[in-house]
Amino acid sequence: MARRPTLSPTKITTYLACPVKYYWTYINPKGKWYLRSKSYYSFGTSLHSVLQRFHDSRDAGVTTTEEAVAALEESWIEAGYSSQDEMMQHLAEGKQIVEAHVERSLREPITAQTIVVEKLFRRDLGPFVLLGRVDRIDEHEDGTIEIIDYKSGRDSVTEDEVRNDLAMTCYQLILAEHFPDRPITASIIAVRSGDKATAQVKGEEMDDFRGMILDLGGEMLNRDWEGIEPTFKERLCRHCDFLSLCEQHPEFEIPSAG
Repeated sequence: MARRPTLSPTKITTYLACPVKYYWTYINPKGKWYLRSKSYYSFGTSLHSVLQRFHDSRDAGVTTTEEAVAALEESWIEAGYSSQDEMMQHLAEGKQIVEAHVERSLREPITAQTIVVEKLFRRDLGPFVLLGRVDRIDEHEDGTIEIIDYKSGRDSVTEDEVRNDLAMTCYQLILAEHFPDRPITASIIAVRSGDKATAQVKGEEMDDFRGMILDLGGEMLNRDWEGIEPTFKERLCRHCDFLSLCEQHPEFEIPSAG
């Protein structure tokens, strides 16, 4: 029996930004040789690892600011930084962020129980399976399920940003099947500042989103990738790992500066 195709918010977001980048990242295995480590991925992954341990009730090793900082040093990923100095600056910044997050969490009144940390969920949508890895799920006293996503690269977040975030809506769509008849909300925490915003997509709005994801997924899975032609996008191309591959296409041109 053939394996079911899978899509995720990351894959969908990549496709929407640039189908050619999606092709080299997920379709053509040649693309993996062009991928470079990114410092912001390393930074975010390192922070997520510590926050996961702090909020995991089964992990007794990270319960204080001192233990959180020690855990960050242990799990720190060095890949992608341009120099040792840059890496050490980011490590120092990461320690400050972790300390502040733990101190805020310890001060805040407990109004919910964390029931899931860093877990992959899936929902069968027919033509494909939609996957979503959530940072954390809290269960509130009234039964509400709150999906929480950490953002390490931002200082603020608004309700509209959460509502319009494709990944956060995908998570709500997936979790609605795992927690039927329960209200489900989604929150983003900007861990640099502790700023948090929450939104909920439900009813007709969620039905419309589900239809959009099904249409988009069908397009992605049935596209003729052999004939895809790259086009220059100023915001994406100049720093893209696959620029040299696109430059090999006879129709691809980079506008001259000025």
